[in-house]
Amino acid sequence: MSGPAIEEWWPELSIDARHALNDALADDPNPRLPESVRAELESITGDTRDADDRISDDERDFIETQQEQVD
Repeated sequence: MSGPAIEEWWPELSIDARHALNDALADDPNPRLPESVRAELESITGDTRDADDRISDDERDFIETQQEQVD
């Protein structure tokens, strides 16, 4: 996926968009970006994303770290 790094846009994503990404990752380790997420990314970053943009391994790893609970 091209464009700004996930660290820049992840904090701005809605809870619904985060859930959509998590659901996509549950079905496929390298899924395409859901339409709702692409729309939010365009709004947040100004970048237009292609329908075939996929979540990279680094982005997947970042998302997983954001889901972990700290004791």
